[in-house]
Amino acid sequence: MTITNENETPKKNLNFIEQMVENDLKEGLNGGRIQTRFPPEPNGHLHIGHVKAICIDFGIAEKYNGICNLRFDDTNPVKEDVEYVDSIKSDIQWLGFHWENLYYASDYFQQLYDLAIFFIKEGKAYVDEQSAETIAQQKGTPTTPGTESPFRNRPISESLDLFERMNKGDFADGSMVLRAKIDMAHSNMHFRDPIIYRIITTHPHHRTGTKWKVYPMYDFAHGQSDYFEGVTHSLCTLEFEVHRPLYDWFIDQFVEEGAYRPKQREFNRLNITYTVMSKRKLLQLVEEGLVNGWDDPRMPTVCGLRRRGYTATSIRNFIDSIGYTKVEGMIDVSLLEHAIREDLKPKADRVCAIFDPIKLIITNYPENATEILITENNPENEKSGTREMPFGRELYIERSDFMEDAPKNFFRLTPNGREVRLKSAYIVQCTGFKKDADGNVTEVYCTYDPTTKSGTEGGNKKVKSTINWVNIHSCIDAEVRLYDRLFSVEDPLASEKDFHELINPESLKILQGCKVEASLKDAKPLSNFQFLKIGYFTVDEESTKDHLIFNRTVSLKDTWAKKTE
Repeated sequence: MTITNENETPKKNLNFIEQMVENDLKEGLNGGRIQTRFPPEPNGHLHIGHVKAICIDFGIAEKYNGICNLRFDDTNPVKEDVEYVDSIKSDIQWLGFHWENLYYASDYFQQLYDLAIFFIKEGKAYVDEQSAETIAQQKGTPTTPGTESPFRNRPISESLDLFERMNKGDFADGSMVLRAKIDMAHSNMHFRDPIIYRIITTHPHHRTGTKWKVYPMYDFAHGQSDYFEGVTHSLCTLEFEVHRPLYDWFIDQFVEEGAYRPKQREFNRLNITYTVMSKRKLLQLVEEGLVNGWDDPRMPTVCGLRRRGYTATSIRNFIDSIGYTKVEGMIDVSLLEHAIREDLKPKADRVCAIFDPIKLIITNYPENATEILITENNPENEKSGTREMPFGRELYIERSDFMEDAPKNFFRLTPNGREVRLKSAYIVQCTGFKKDADGNVTEVYCTYDPTTKSGTEGGNKKVKSTINWVNIHSCIDAEVRLYDRLFSVEDPLASEKDFHELINPESLKILQGCKVEASLKDAKPLSNFQFLKIGYFTVDEESTKDHLIFNRTVSLKDTWAKKTE
């Protein structure tokens, strides 16, 4: 607990990474220099799990006057695309972060290749001609040692020749690899002669074309790239903790003791209920058409969250609230939903939208008359101002706001004589209704009290219910997409059921013929609004003046808590 004076702002406790950095600064490690990096693979779009890494990488550099570089780990041209490079840069900037320098692992291909040659000459690497399956079988198990490759002790000159020919394209993909020569009986499986280079000739690299025929593996490229770049703190998620000794071993082979060297440390990755963070699973969702692309608002991708209406501030606040630890866990998605509600509550204008319209006719209001009423944009933000709402004899209200035979606890429109207020307008009283041949109510009739106009002395009259409305002659047609959680179970990857059976069938409902108030006619894509009594919505990126589309960002309250109970 932090104790402060009354007028002081409480100081936030440091997470374990910040504590480590401050200890390193006190000890003068690396001359007090702080440098981090964010190293995404350009083989997919960023998701909210990556945002956790982005926040700590850029945040540490910012807090301690250091540098954070963006470095693409582009070591596998089979899966990489320039589309992903562009989207990653765009997402990082949208989140509000800025890199000091832009690098690529491919910038270091020559240095990495030269280092591999050095390892071979030092007797610490060899070319293996076995298949990937055979090599995997020879690895052994955590409790039994591995089996040495028959090529492990081949002459250094032979491995040098073969490796150079591998890079000339003399051999087919998969026919040979370069392995580090460490210890096939090591307790850490990653030390059992890991593969450090493989042949890829079938896919040109998006930056280097066909110059290279061999490409470094992540474990070899990561630490060395950090070193070449001057990184002091290489921050990774916990699955890389077991890789850290190998990270250090590679650097030990060519860096003198006591000289500068990067330090890798790990934090817990982000797992959120009712979704998946696996790139492979996300790609499967896209390729099988289970979602409508990477930016589908049900996806946990940054572009999907943005399209759904999440703000950069809300996402960063969410990440800040859950913190960084050394323990894996599952975060309830309701915390993310709470973050966007809290961010939009004082920002989003509150407007009327009718999803299932039914006509309301005020029989004692003058025909063909239009009155301009004034309503506040957001009662929680005094600077939000007001807007005009055209009012007239014929309105649309929500069908659920009228009931023919209502119970005593129904306080909206019903023929029992109860009074209700039309939002920012007048008090009305139901006098009757009309049905079609099928018995469906098509029109509701009421009278209004002209002395009860909102904003006037009579407007202070109390009633038990206020209902939303839009003017029939000025409202706008809209399509509304009700997005919900993509999966119907908290942890889809832990379920024994088939992945496809876990998709929430109600994760998307599309409503046509909805009516929204006239003030939304010029609403720009990605603008946020609160639809009164319904939830927070954003204008979809595909929306036009002729075809307004709204995506539900989040409901006003967590309705899933009741479902799970």
